[in-house]
Amino acid sequence: MKRRTLLTGAGALMAGALAKPALVRAASATTLRFVPYADLALLDPIITTNYVTRTHALMIFDTLYSLDTAYRAQPQMVAGHEVASDGLTWRLTLRDGLRFHDGTPVLGRDVVASLKRWAQRDAYGGALFATVDELTAPTDTVVQFRLKRPFPLLPDALAKPTSYVPVIMPERLSATPATQPVPEMVGSGPFRFAADERVPGSLNVYRRFEAYRPRADGTPSFTAGPRIAHFDRVEWRTIPDGATAAGALRSGEIDWWEQPLVDLVPDLSRQPAVRVDLVETAGLIGQIRLNHTLPPFDNPAISRALLAAVDQTEMMDAVAGSDPAIRRGPVGIFTSGGPMASSAGMEALTGPRDLAAAKRALAAAGYKGERVVLLSGTDVPRINAICEVMADACRKIGMNLDVVATDWGTVNQRILNAKPLDQGGWSMFGIFSGGLDHLSPAYHLAVRGNGRAGVPSWLTDAPLEELRGAWFDAPDLDAQKALAARIQARALEVGAYLPCGQYFQPTAYRRDLEGMLTGLPLFWNLRRSA
Repeated sequence: MKRRTLLTGAGALMAGALAKPALVRAASATTLRFVPYADLALLDPIITTNYVTRTHALMIFDTLYSLDTAYRAQPQMVAGHEVASDGLTWRLTLRDGLRFHDGTPVLGRDVVASLKRWAQRDAYGGALFATVDELTAPTDTVVQFRLKRPFPLLPDALAKPTSYVPVIMPERLSATPATQPVPEMVGSGPFRFAADERVPGSLNVYRRFEAYRPRADGTPSFTAGPRIAHFDRVEWRTIPDGATAAGALRSGEIDWWEQPLVDLVPDLSRQPAVRVDLVETAGLIGQIRLNHTLPPFDNPAISRALLAAVDQTEMMDAVAGSDPAIRRGPVGIFTSGGPMASSAGMEALTGPRDLAAAKRALAAAGYKGERVVLLSGTDVPRINAICEVMADACRKIGMNLDVVATDWGTVNQRILNAKPLDQGGWSMFGIFSGGLDHLSPAYHLAVRGNGRAGVPSWLTDAPLEELRGAWFDAPDLDAQKALAARIQARALEVGAYLPCGQYFQPTAYRRDLEGMLTGLPLFWNLRRSA
C-alpha cells in the first residue's frame, strides 16, 4: 500500500476550514489554546489507557512522586519518606498545603483509597500491591506501607506518568469501582477542570487553581520539580481536520497543536511564528491489539500466524513516510533502543514478508472464516494509517474482515465491551503507545497474561505472568534483560499483539511560548513571552 494522500488540494482545505466553527484569535496572554491529537471522550484516567485522558489527568491531578528526565523518581506530593532497615515498612509524609479543588485538604486516607483503586487496573500498581501486607494512614499527613517482602521500586511505581496514572483524588471519589468512571473531576493539581464549560467533541476548559502550592524545591524536569501554572485558562479545542488546525496555528488562533500531520510539518517549520519540536522523546509505537476472548483470536496459533502478515516498514511508510530521522525499527515488544530491547523471537517480524505463506499458516492454524471486526480511529491519522495497512493484509490472506471506521473516542468506549460481536464486541483495533510505556515489563500493559483483569485484549497466559513476576524479583539489570528477552519471545509466540513499528511525532506551537518541558505534553511552567 502506498503512502496515504493527506491533502487533496486547496479546495479541500477551504471546504474543511469553512465547515468548522469560527475560532477566536488568541489575544490574551493568560489564555492558552491547545489542540489535542483526539477528542477527550473519557475523563477518568483509571478506566482508560487513552493518552488524551492521561494528558488531561496530569493537568488536574497530582501524584506522590514524579519522574525527572533521567526517569528517576522524585518527591512530588510527599515531603519525604522513611524506609525501615529491613525494607518492609515505608512511611510517606505529605507536604504542607495540599488541597483539592473542592477546598478540602488532601489527607492520608484519600491517598490510601486512590492507590487501592489505581492498583486494581495498573500493571505496575498490581505488582506493588502483590507485596503489600497493609496500607494505612496513621495520621492525616502520613501514609504507611507494610510489605510482605521488599519492593525498592515503590517510589518509581507511584511516579508513573503514563497510562493508568496513580493520581490522588478525594476518598469519596476513589470509592467508585475501578471499572466505572468517577462522577466528577476533583484533583489537587495546578489546573482544575471546568466541567460547566465542557462541550463533548469540541471543547474542554481548565482554569488555574489559585490554592495550588508548587514544591518550593527542585528544578522542573519532565514531571518532576515545581509545577507553576502561568496561564489562568487553558482551552482544549478538538479540530479533527489537519488543514484547519494548521491554518489556525499559522494565524495565531491556536497556540499549540499537539500532533501535526507529518505531511504538514515542512510547511509549519518554515513559518516564522511557529516552532516545530520533539516533546515525546521516547517515540510512539504502533500496535494492533487482538481480542483473545473471542474467535478467532482465542486461538493463539491464529494470533501468531497473523504476525507474518505485519510489515512494519509498510506500516511506518503509511504513518510517517520514509524519513529515517523520525522512525526506528524493527521494534519488538520493548522500546527499540531501550534497556529491555532484544532480538528474542524477532524472526517472526523481521523475516521476509510473505502474504501467501501467512495465508497458509492461517488456514493451518484452524481459521474457518470467522468474522473479524477491526476498529479504526479515523480522526487520529497514525492510527487510521496502520488500520488501513492491516485491513489490506487481512483481506489478502483471506480473513472475513469488517472494518468499523469511527472516531477515536468511540473506539475507546467500544473496546471496553467484552461481549460477542453481534452485541457490539470487537476483534482488533489499532493504537499507539509512547515508548515510555514499553520500556520495561513494569510499564507495559499489553504483555500481561492476566485475562479480564488486564487491558482490552484480555490475554490469559500463565507463563507471561510468571516471567513478569520474576522480572520484578531480578537482582540486577542483566537478570532483568534476560527475563525481558524471554517475555518478548513468549509474547510473540502467543501473539499477544501485533507490533507495527516506532516513530517520533513532532509537535508545533507558537514561538512566543516558553518553558515547554519534554517527555509528555505538559502545561505547567509553560508561559507566553513578553
